[in-house]
Amino acid sequence: MCRWLAYSGEPIQLSKLILDTQNSLVAQSLNSPLGAETVNGDGFGVGWYPADAAKGRDPALFHSIEPAWYDENLREITHAIESPLFFAHVRAAAGPPIQQTNCHPFRHENWLFMHNGRIAGLNLVRRDLALAVEPEFYPLIRGTTDSELLFYLALTLGLRDDPVAAMAVAIRRVEAVGHGHGVEFPMQGTVAVSDGATVWAFRYSSEGRTRTLFHSIAMATLQEMYPEEERLRGYGRNARVIVSEPLSDLPGAFVEVPEATVAILQHGRYRHEPFLAGEE
Repeated sequence: MCRWLAYSGEPIQLSKLILDTQNSLVAQSLNSPLGAETVNGDGFGVGWYPADAAKGRDPALFHSIEPAWYDENLREITHAIESPLFFAHVRAAAGPPIQQTNCHPFRHENWLFMHNGRIAGLNLVRRDLALAVEPEFYPLIRGTTDSELLFYLALTLGLRDDPVAAMAVAIRRVEAVGHGHGVEFPMQGTVAVSDGATVWAFRYSSEGRTRTLFHSIAMATLQEMYPEEERLRGYGRNARVIVSEPLSDLPGAFVEVPEATVAILQHGRYRHEPFLAGEE
């Protein structure tokens, strides 16, 4: 449905990953071999936290309905901005219209959220899920995507206090409502969430056949494996990226996140935890 990446580490130019890598996000917007759709040209978005802590913790956003490969402003902005943590997303619309309010990532206070996948039978379940969103959050929903609705449902259920538990309850709610309307496999997708310090990346689907998700190995290890590789220069030792599909063809550079797993990236280290594995 879409492609996304999440970076955390020493501040870098956003363009290094969005534009300049071998299989950059812009390249994936034109040709995504591992995606459900090979072309993701229905808009894009970037969300980044400031490199200067004095500017606060809230992220900035840039959304466009242009194809990522076509938008000159994307090139200007990503070359000009450095960030220690950023999200980027290219969209393949699957129902909700092409408009800026439907472009990921979504933001609430210091939180960013993006999703690759879908809530099946959205027209059947939208009303029930919308009614489950707290009244304080409902007016903040600006677009028509299932992804933004899932974000505010998770906020309602405690995302700011415990992201893993809140996402688990939110997805179980989606599944319960979907099953109640005769939808066999209500939830599909990979989800990324950040508070500006930690990144949580979820891989889960009701069917057990989720969109792909990978993360890079330790940068120091990668640089030792490929000491002559020019494209690895300029990254700090804490540089890590979580992606819908690998950004390069270097053997061993990326590890696939297993099904029904949340990968948690904090202080330059990953840990994996089971997520809804075998639960009903």
